Amino acid sequence: MDLVAADMQKVNELILSKAGSNVELIPIIAKHLIDSGGKRLRPMLTLALADMFGYAGNGHVILAASVEFMHTATLLHDDVVDESDMRRGKLAARKLWGNQASVLVGDYLLGQAFKMMVDVGSLEALRILAEASAIIAEGEVMQLGAAKNIETSEAAYLKVIEAKTAALFAAASEVGPVISGQSPEICAAARRYGMDLGLAFQLVDDALDYGGSSADLGKQVGDDFREGKITLPIVVALERGSDEDRAFWKRCLEQGDIRDGDLDHAIALLRRLGAIDETIRRARHYGASAIAALEALPDTPHRQALRDAVEFCIARVS
Repeated sequence: MDLVAADMQKVNELILSKAGSNVELIPIIAKHLIDSGGKRLRPMLTLALADMFGYAGNGHVILAASVEFMHTATLLHDDVVDESDMRRGKLAARKLWGNQASVLVGDYLLGQAFKMMVDVGSLEALRILAEASAIIAEGEVMQLGAAKNIETSEAAYLKVIEAKTAALFAAASEVGPVISGQSPEICAAARRYGMDLGLAFQLVDDALDYGGSSADLGKQVGDDFREGKITLPIVVALERGSDEDRAFWKRCLEQGDIRDGDLDHAIALLRRLGAIDETIRRARHYGASAIAALEALPDTPHRQALRDAVEFCIARVS
């Protein structure tokens, strides 16, 4: 945050200006989420990985704002699909203004993101972010198929989060070296870093939903459970549990028959079967892979900061 503070201020100003519209409801809903205290991690990756190579233009600021708009749009859409009530500790936009308005404002932000990408003038950066947008949408559809389905395999789940979460981390990381004119090998290393960081980030969130606090998550603990989401802790528990355990998950997650005390029982079951610990172990694995990818990048304060970002992510569950 310190290394990219000056550029991040420009990004925030651009975000606020581009969230405006003559349609009154659009800036109200957009700013509700934009101002709600998100970490801005994805745009910071874009800035850091352009600054690392001495990029002197303004394209990294514009692309960073585009990345944040893409992320914000997916959050608005996610909350509708998941029927979530809370987002970053506040009522979700859909609870205040309805599903239709949330989806349409998300679409508007995606449109604004692509307009900004075009302004940068890099076809390769545009291709990377456009591809990420399509992959994210595929991930959302894959998640619909996996939701409330206790037959979901670990491979299928990892494919969902690679598309739904990690793809934007990867693209946000890659476009910095791309607009800085770096080699394909450097760009690929940056992309690998972002992909693995994104996977670790999502798995940490999965673990915290059953082993963290509302303050850690910005939403209620157990939301994944109440929404019938099949996440890695559940997949691991299903592999290791008994027929009786499987019947419990089927009743709660597939049938939506959640009773008093079921969340506490679910957490106890996940702990007893080592499912939360296993999820954390996998997060650490991807974190280590992200750090290894950095070895191909120049040894600068930015590289150390990118390493620190991985360690901070993992520390949330340590």
